[in-house]
Amino acid sequence: MPFSSIGITILTMTKIHVVLFEPEIPQNTGNIARTCAATGATLHLIKPLGFSLDDKYMRRAGLDYWDKLDVRLYENLDDFYGKNKDALIYYYSKKAHHLYTEVFYPDNVYLMFGKETKGIPESVLLEHEQYTVRIPMKEGLRSLNLSNTVAIGVYEVLRQHGFEELALEGKLGK
Repeated sequence: MPFSSIGITILTMTKIHVVLFEPEIPQNTGNIARTCAATGATLHLIKPLGFSLDDKYMRRAGLDYWDKLDVRLYENLDDFYGKNKDALIYYYSKKAHHLYTEVFYPDNVYLMFGKETKGIPESVLLEHEQYTVRIPMKEGLRSLNLSNTVAIGVYEVLRQHGFEELALEGKLGK
């Protein structure tokens, strides 16, 4: 947050929590772990998982970033809610009425994404309808890839906060 009363601006990195509800495909979770590591996001995994955390495909997709991650594991959705009582959660679903870009995401925000084959249960979406958002796509298609959807959501939060503490320039050449 900007602090300007003494004439300087101090930025602290926005805290993002990526929540995967019952992920099924290890490569997606590995790619999402890599996105979390690159952005400083915490990864929350809600069981049952469709793979072992030792799965070679998930580990390979996450490359050598696993030691740079904060990963938290939950037995089920109730366990997640119980351990994150004050969490402000945005639920990503193609069934939502609001676009993900219509929201201002505060610091310490949770972004929940559903399993690849079924998404987040509709009962959960209805209970939290005002916090349910969608990424636009062509009518008639089932869904975007989960890891792409997570990246879009995470980078929207970061964009809104000026990409705090992320490298904003690359270096070409020698």
